[in-house]
Amino acid sequence: MILPALFFYLFAAACVASAVMVIVSRNPVHSVLYLILAFVNASGLFILMGAEFLGMMLIVVYVGAVAVLFLFVIMMLDVDFVELREGFIQYLPIGIVIGGIFLFELLLVVGAWVINPSVTKTITAAIPTNVSNTEALGLVLYTKYIHYFQLAGMVLLVAMIGAIVLTLRHKANVKRQNINVQNARTPEMAMAMRKVASGQGLQDADAAEWVK
Repeated sequence: MILPALFFYLFAAACVASAVMVIVSRNPVHSVLYLILAFVNASGLFILMGAEFLGMMLIVVYVGAVAVLFLFVIMMLDVDFVELREGFIQYLPIGIVIGGIFLFELLLVVGAWVINPSVTKTITAAIPTNVSNTEALGLVLYTKYIHYFQLAGMVLLVAMIGAIVLTLRHKANVKRQNINVQNARTPEMAMAMRKVASGQGLQDADAAEWVK
């Protein structure tokens, strides 16, 4: 039990330190890198607890997609951070008051938090012991809660389409494909047969046609 406890304290300390550095770092790129490190250590904690599915999802979704997307957006946008920090001192008292209120609420929640003895009795289906937690989660998710899963997928699809519609802007001088027009093209519309006399170029023939 010494080795798992050692890794637990290692991952926990690194996760807390990375979370603190996310806040105190002056460079936003460094903050995102520390955020990725915090996600990796949190994934290690999940794996130590036996929730390897949650740990891998944290790596794949948050580290591989969300945090990297944040990093690319911050690196590509030319943000004037000096201008953003101009009102820091002005709003510092308000931020301290709001932060104190949240800290007081968190202390109340942690101090009054207890485990309800009837929580384990609320489970309606027995958890299989001969399969991994990933397989057990899949059996529950794709059988009993399949409709909620599909509903969540539809909500995400609608949100994605809405984001594309709201951010799509058509520019006047940009050529775009029109699939219907391309499918309706005929050989007569796609090419033209020109008779060019011997010793005469295509431009000369066009000029002669224009004069006529």
